[in-house]
Amino acid sequence: MSELIFLFISSFVAATLFPLGSEVALFTLLRQGFDPAVLVAVATLGNTAGSLINWLLGKYLQRLQHKRWFYFSASQVQKAQAHYQRFGLYSLLFAWLPIVGDLLTLAAGIFNVRPVPFLILVGTGKLLRYLAVVFLGSAV
Repeated sequence: MSELIFLFISSFVAATLFPLGSEVALFTLLRQGFDPAVLVAVATLGNTAGSLINWLLGKYLQRLQHKRWFYFSASQVQKAQAHYQRFGLYSLLFAWLPIVGDLLTLAAGIFNVRPVPFLILVGTGKLLRYLAVVFLGSAV
């Protein structure tokens, strides 16, 4: 049980702005004989929850856009938000990518992506990623 908690925590932290990989923990537990479906579920849940932290941080940063020191103007943020809502929403399927994925989930919060589509798209991408890790790990 403690191994699954470790997997959840490493997956959670890996999805935030802190650099950490969860694939090693998943692969190690897979090699120890843990049920692959349970590993995928725990890792996906932890990694998606970690991405939600980035989304919340983005929501917080959005509230600061009217401050004098904020780097972008309100019109720049609105223009980027409209563009993101139109073209960028499905980019959240790639939230599993290192570094880029963290920025995508942060941008989703800044650009007011609703929580349900956010969780569905991010969770789907991360699920597919962990399925691929388990598949490749089982083949080795």
